[in-house]
Amino acid sequence: MKTITIKEQLNSYFMFAVLFFSFLFSTTIASAQNAPTVKNVVLVHGAFADGSGWRGLYDILSKKGYHVTIVQNPLSSLEDDVRATNLALDKQDGPTILVGHSWGGTVITEAGNHPKVVALVYVAALQPDNGENSVQWLQTAPPAPENGVLAPDDKGIAYYDQAKFHAGFAGDLPKDLSDFMFASQGAFYAKGFGTPITKAAWRDKPAYGIVATEDKSITPDIQRTMYKRSKTKITEIKGSHVVFISQPKAVAEVIIKASKEVAKK
Repeated sequence: MKTITIKEQLNSYFMFAVLFFSFLFSTTIASAQNAPTVKNVVLVHGAFADGSGWRGLYDILSKKGYHVTIVQNPLSSLEDDVRATNLALDKQDGPTILVGHSWGGTVITEAGNHPKVVALVYVAALQPDNGENSVQWLQTAPPAPENGVLAPDDKGIAYYDQAKFHAGFAGDLPKDLSDFMFASQGAFYAKGFGTPITKAAWRDKPAYGIVATEDKSITPDIQRTMYKRSKTKITEIKGSHVVFISQPKAVAEVIIKASKEVAKK
């Protein structure tokens, strides 16, 4: 009968341990990859823009199996934009991540009370509280010199100054794309900025916030202050006000993280 030496016993034990922990690690990774995920995402654009800017983010999320809906805000009032967002939410087949950019943050703060919304994602966005309006927050810090939001015209519509649009709104995008965005901006009725929130959804639902560190339209410090006040989970991404266009993968990662975390609750 062969005698097994201590060295052979140790080698056998070591090999067993390696195989066991390798199996345990791979199982853990597989479980994380297969974790439940909220698959519906609704994207809400801001002022001086339209839904076309979400294309890059739409492509990334769709390829990962998400069902993405893009709201076309009328930009005629807060109430109208909330109504348009609620129509999109009504069509979702289950739990939904609601994402807002810029003025769209104010919209999702109100529309996020929809029963299908399970988390909010603010992308370089406004985030007022109950009784607050957007302009209050925009006035809490001096505007950047590049900021080009013009005073409302005789119809009450505010536009972005064409001469400042590239530097102030989309500084990290090619000029030709910035020019297209300027040409396709919606007619934003400025009264929306002065309309207060009646019920802030972030008080009851998980919130994630992206600070665009190179933002010249809503200064980064305003974003940080709002998000910290609401205990929003903050991610800082180097990018202009339209960081979701210039850094779509990084923005998508925040949305995906939100979809996985809320699914576990």
